[in-house]
Amino acid sequence: MRARHASAGLLEKGAPTVTARPLAPTQPHLARLRVERQHRLIEELRRQRGRPATAEDLAAALGVDVRTVERDIARLRDAGVPITARRGPGGGFRLDVPQTVPPVPLSPGEIAALIASVTAVGPDISATARSALTRLLEALHP
Repeated sequence: MRARHASAGLLEKGAPTVTARPLAPTQPHLARLRVERQHRLIEELRRQRGRPATAEDLAAALGVDVRTVERDIARLRDAGVPITARRGPGGGFRLDVPQTVPPVPLSPGEIAALIASVTAVGPDISATARSALTRLLEALHP
């Protein structure tokens, strides 16, 4: 059981408390590697355009083992990323998002939080991250 269940009041009084694994390792460089890998994983799934991708194919594309892909997908799904899984022949993982999304209005505080996050990971992690940062910064300077 994850710690968030305890904070949601789902544990009965007197029930043992379970400590969840931290979402980011204590070493910042490992956290950055995980973020970079998970970003590449999302991009790989997005490139599939709704077609399922097997854990083996994703692992080969990312240069990691299948178990790492499965753990990353579990973390992304826990965070709310709409990744579906289907077992059996023709199955795999699929990212359930439209090819385009409508504009999302953000407050200046939300924009600042996103800028800080992209900057912390490194805006040059990908062209997509650089583009996102540029657009966020432009939104602050009309």
